[in-house]
Amino acid sequence: MKPPLYALTDRTLGALARTVWRPAVTGLENIPAGTGAIICPNHLSIGDQFFLGITTPRHIAFWAKAEYFKATGVRGGLTRRVVTGMGAIPVERGGGRAVLTAFAAAEPILRSGGLVAVFPEGTRSPDGRLYRGRTGAVRLAAQAGVPLIPVGIRGTRPGGPLIRPISITFGEALPTPDPDISPADVRAMTDDLVARIQSLSGQEYVPAYARPSTPPTPSTPPHSGDDR
Repeated sequence: MKPPLYALTDRTLGALARTVWRPAVTGLENIPAGTGAIICPNHLSIGDQFFLGITTPRHIAFWAKAEYFKATGVRGGLTRRVVTGMGAIPVERGGGRAVLTAFAAAEPILRSGGLVAVFPEGTRSPDGRLYRGRTGAVRLAAQAGVPLIPVGIRGTRPGGPLIRPISITFGEALPTPDPDISPADVRAMTDDLVARIQSLSGQEYVPAYARPSTPPTPSTPPHSGDDR
C-alpha cells in the first residue's frame, strides 16, 4: 500500500509527468507480487527516483537523510511530513555504523513485502557512463532474504531538450543471495547485477567506482569501505 503523500503525488504530479513525458516502461512483471525485493537501477539524475516512483504500481521506499526527519521550525516540520508521508527510509551519512543503521531500517520493509531502491553505483554518474557497483545491494538482499531487480533507465540525464524519450526497463530478478554468501561471491554477484543493468541501459561501462562531482543523493544509502 502506498503512503498517503506518495499516492497523492502519483495521482497529481505523477499523472502530469506521465502525460508530458510518456515514459516507456517494460518488464513490470519481473517485480514479484506481494513479496519484498530490492530495485537496482543505474543512476543518471535525481529525476530517476521520481520516474521510478510514478511508473511502478507498488510503493518504492527511497532513502532520505536522517536530518530531514529531525528538522525543526515551520520549514522543518513540513520537511518531516513530506519524508514521512512518502515512506522514506532515514539514513545517516558516512560509512561504518551508518551503513548498518541504513540496512537495519530497510530490512523490516523488505521482510514485510515492500520494495526498496538501491543504486549500486552509490552516486549519480558524473558523465552518463555506468560505473562499478558497490556491494551493499547484494549484502542487504542476503540479510533480508529478498531478490534483486536490475533496472535500466534511459533519458533522464541532464542536458538536451526538456521533453525527451524516457524509458525504464525492469529485468529478470537475480536469485536471493544465500545468508552466508562469501565476500568473493558478493563481489561476483554485484558485478553480474551491474552487467545486467548495462544490458538494459545500454551505457558504456567503467570498471572503477564513480567519484561524485556533487554530494551523494539522499536516495542512496551509504557504503562501507570494504568494497572490492
